[in-house]
Amino acid sequence: MIFTRFTALALSLISALVSGYYLPAVWAIPLFAISGGLTAVGLYDLAQPLHSVRRNYPILGHLRWFFEEIRPEIRQYLIEGDEEETPFSRSQRSLIYARAKNESSDRAFGTRVDVYRNGYEFIAHSTRPAPVADPTGFRIPIGGEACSQPYSASIFNISAMSFGALSANAIRALNKGARMGGFAHDTGEGSISPHHREFGGDLIWEIGSGYFGCRTADGQFDPVRFAEQAREPQVKMIEIKLSQGAKPGHGGILPASKITPEIALTRGIPMGEDCVSPARHRAFSTPLELMAFVARLRTLSRGKPVGFKLCIGQPWEFMGMVKAMRETGIHPDYIVVDGAEGGTGASPLEFADHVGMPMRESLLFVHNTLVGAGLRGRIRVGAAGKIVSAFDIAAALALGADWTNAGRGFMFALGCIQSLSCHTNRCPVGVATQDAMRQRALVVPDKAERVFNFHRNTLAALAEMIAAAGLEHPSRIGPHHLVRRVSLTEIRLFSQLHIFLEEGELLGDGHQRDFYSQAWRLARADSFDMAA
Repeated sequence: MIFTRFTALALSLISALVSGYYLPAVWAIPLFAISGGLTAVGLYDLAQPLHSVRRNYPILGHLRWFFEEIRPEIRQYLIEGDEEETPFSRSQRSLIYARAKNESSDRAFGTRVDVYRNGYEFIAHSTRPAPVADPTGFRIPIGGEACSQPYSASIFNISAMSFGALSANAIRALNKGARMGGFAHDTGEGSISPHHREFGGDLIWEIGSGYFGCRTADGQFDPVRFAEQAREPQVKMIEIKLSQGAKPGHGGILPASKITPEIALTRGIPMGEDCVSPARHRAFSTPLELMAFVARLRTLSRGKPVGFKLCIGQPWEFMGMVKAMRETGIHPDYIVVDGAEGGTGASPLEFADHVGMPMRESLLFVHNTLVGAGLRGRIRVGAAGKIVSAFDIAAALALGADWTNAGRGFMFALGCIQSLSCHTNRCPVGVATQDAMRQRALVVPDKAERVFNFHRNTLAALAEMIAAAGLEHPSRIGPHHLVRRVSLTEIRLFSQLHIFLEEGELLGDGHQRDFYSQAWRLARADSFDMAA
């Protein structure tokens, strides 16, 4: 056993000592260099105090780190099944790649999904299918009574991803694709860069807690700078980011190593320092103040739709916002529900895995609360969180969404290979990096075409799917159209599985829905704390 542990070191040492005696110089010199180098590594391994494996297995111990390094790629390409989601399955990625390349996504020989496993879902088709609708008409108007510049939005848009997290070429390709397809591109909280402006695609400007692009030197909200950018014709809507699904309540950091002069100028931050998005906003601290901030941004933007995005956590906090809407008469034009399964460049493991409510439960809660408070008809609701297929869109709409957003789906359309290296600045395909040579790999005209194709082909698939269900527009999808298997012998409609509140139900004294009633009683318009 001792010989086995030190075999590599012994062979390297012997090879280095004898290489000059039996081989001509043309072979001896490179062999001595290699074996001598390995011998030096092995002797260092024996002496170093940090890694026990290397002390016991000099040279050979390095294989442990090598195989750990390539494990994700080996698993992804050779081992994992088509339906294993880590976080997106091979089947999901293949679907996106095919649609982005305008290739057929048809499948031969039937489904590969186990239709008898718990959780399997499907849409109930009609014996009298409807004519397939033109997916270019799959749009909804966003903007309430206080909004003088409403926006007609596609029901499938690009979710918030900032310049800084994504490369310049990725932003350019996304925005050009959005322009080609007539759908919206959310800027993320990193503000509006020149790359967002280059092709003129519709923008949703996200305002995070760092107020990038509209901040003072000390990080406060700057109304003058906000108004200058918000009034640009390319900006169609304003979105206040309260929290993000992958790391709600945490804030965010763009490391100083990824901050270029262009990013610093775009965000209005200094060079050489980590760019920190605080966990909470400074412009408001109560639900009532949040509504006042919504009204202020709407005024400053000259009547453009203003809403907010959040991942649901403590339910009484969102209900407090709804109570503030009723008390002030100020309503956001829309709310985007971000699920805990949403993506990010980097997140602490505990936050990614164990903080925040999943998208479907969040969406249903927001929809029910607005219905129960009598406000659903005034406010549009968007949904984001691992939405990549036509069925994903249909499921979100069935639970109360008016439209959907996708982030990582459009990243796959750009060429993302799920290398899980977004936070390292070493993205192998140039999507999530600020390295000029790496992002050069992303050719904007080609990837913009793929972004456009993915959007167009996904909505075309949705048109065919809802036509099979007897529907002509996605807005007609209801919870009675979707079905889930709950056991080996039982399936249920979404309308049977979930609670759906009646219009104004929360406002009466006799409402008895235990969860909703208790949370509503705890909600306060004047504070995010619970009522006593």
